[in-house]
Amino acid sequence: MRVLVTNDDGIHAPGLETLEGIARSLSDDVWVVAPESDQSGVSHSLSLNDPLRLRQISEKRFAVKGTPSDCVIMGVRHILKDHGPDLVLSGVNRGQNVAEDVTYSGTIAAAMEGTILNVRSIAMSQAYGAGGRGAIKWDCAAAHGPGVVKKILETGIEPGIVINVNFPDCEPEEVVGTAIAAQGQRNQALLAIDARQDGRGNPYFWLAFAKARFEPGHGTDLKAIAENRISVTPLRLDLTDEPTLTRFALAFED
Repeated sequence: MRVLVTNDDGIHAPGLETLEGIARSLSDDVWVVAPESDQSGVSHSLSLNDPLRLRQISEKRFAVKGTPSDCVIMGVRHILKDHGPDLVLSGVNRGQNVAEDVTYSGTIAAAMEGTILNVRSIAMSQAYGAGGRGAIKWDCAAAHGPGVVKKILETGIEPGIVINVNFPDCEPEEVVGTAIAAQGQRNQALLAIDARQDGRGNPYFWLAFAKARFEPGHGTDLKAIAENRISVTPLRLDLTDEPTLTRFALAFED
């Protein structure tokens, strides 16, 4: 099995090293094509107005000056054009990608691009808590990732489906199981603007979530992570809402 590994945190991200380890537990034919710099939050964007710069770092390792989606396209259509990958693994992201994160995440977008190119694709993210980015428990993803990926591949991924996996913020032995979960929804009332001033008195702003108690919905990815469960969520690329499609079709009949 040929595996293409990518991410959105950049070629030097510790999560990418974790994902390479997961990939090498599955195959000895692992290729890495990742962004030169952090591309978090770029979603499914493509570089249409700038050239893609490709830099080979070592054997089977490449950096692309572009987005995660660019990296997958470069990997499948250029670097591995004569023998494409059988699997795309994206991540392991620095922080969870659940609920509305799905629409913003470059990690998930890279896996979506793989799915669009007819390659089985899995996005993987590692949650972190109060300890912040300096205390991420990468061992959780490293320990459980190979088994989760193997089970997903054994079960099968249908065309047009991308699998989103999130590991909880806990030690490997503290994981209580795996939850096949629906995409959750946060309380958007907690979304806030943090207004500040720089040294010259000019205003600048950060997007932030206010801290407040929030009960995630039952059966969701948010709930799974909160309960120290690995969250596995199948996402469909076809965003058409069938009930509304039918309702609108009837409403617009002449």
